[in-house]
Amino acid sequence: MQQTQMKIEARTSTGKGVSRKLRAAGRIPGIVYGRGMEPVAISLEPKALNAAIAGEGGLNNLITLEGGGELDKVVVIVAEIQRDAIKRTPEHVDLHRVNMNEKVRVNVPVSLVGTAAGVKEGGLLDFAHHSLHIECLPGQIPEHIEINIADLKIGHAVHVSEISFPAGVKCVDNPKTPVVGVLGKAKEEAAAEA
Repeated sequence: MQQTQMKIEARTSTGKGVSRKLRAAGRIPGIVYGRGMEPVAISLEPKALNAAIAGEGGLNNLITLEGGGELDKVVVIVAEIQRDAIKRTPEHVDLHRVNMNEKVRVNVPVSLVGTAAGVKEGGLLDFAHHSLHIECLPGQIPEHIEINIADLKIGHAVHVSEISFPAGVKCVDNPKTPVVGVLGKAKEEAAAEA
C-alpha cells in the first residue's frame, strides 16, 4: 500500500462561516477523528489532498500528517470527501486515524485480468461489483484485487468465495455474491436447438 505525507493546519474555530472563509481562501476544511481521541478540526490545501490520494490506492492510501501540532506524524486514511455538486471540487474531508496494529474495513477496487472466453464467443461481460469490502491491517491494504477472467464462459460467474485474497486480507462481502460474469446467447442457442 502506498504511503504519502500531507501538510495540514489545526484550527480552533469551526462552523459554516469559518468553512466558507477557508474555501474562499483556497483551503479545504476537514476533521481528524479516531478511537481514543477527540475530533480535531483542520484545514489543508487542495493540492496536498490530491497528491495524497493520487495513484491506484486512492482513498485507501495511508497518509502521514505533517504539521497540525498534536497531529504531527499521525497516520490516517480518507474516510469521506464531500464535493461540490456541480464543480466536483472538495468542500470538506473526513480523515480517520488508524492504529497500524488494528484491522480496518475499506473498499478496494477490483481489477480484471484477461479477456473472458465467453466474450470472445459473443457473450456480454457483466462486471457487477467494481469494489469489494475487505478487512485487514492498514499496512496490508492491497491497491486492488485481481481476478483472472480468461477462462470465464457464457453463463458462468466468479463469486466472492472463488477469489484468492492476499495473506491477512479477509473479504466481508457475502461469499455467494457474483462479482463478474458473462451473459450471452446460451438461452437463444438452447431455443434454436429445440
